Amino acid sequence: MTETVETQIINAEERLRQAMLASDVSVLNELLAPEIIITSHLGELLEKQDDLAAHESGLIKIHELKPSEQHIQIHGEVTIVSVRMQLSGSYNGSPANGDFRFTRVWVVSSSGTWHIVAAHIGMVA
Repeated sequence: MTETVETQIINAEERLRQAMLASDVSVLNELLAPEIIITSHLGELLEKQDDLAAHESGLIKIHELKPSEQHIQIHGEVTIVSVRMQLSGSYNGSPANGDFRFTRVWVVSSSGTWHIVAAHIGMVA
């Protein structure tokens, strides 16, 4: 039985969450498209290598990442996900905790797997 697109995306989102928690650069490398555009919660524009390097170097450490309020919109081979996350961790040795909303655009890669081409992180007031 073939998984529905929604199930594939839910599974990919959980795989991403686990990779972020573990700073698993190998899995993050698979899930982030080479051309990904990331907008941080501070409005900074980041590339794939920036994100991977932050995890690999230990600059970012995520201790807890609790998802809620997940919304999924499927448009053929493009899927948009918005998910609220309670995050606790550190950035460059300083506490980095908060309530964030992540928006991600997933597309089918040339190899037939889902990967993220755009991501935006916003703080929830």
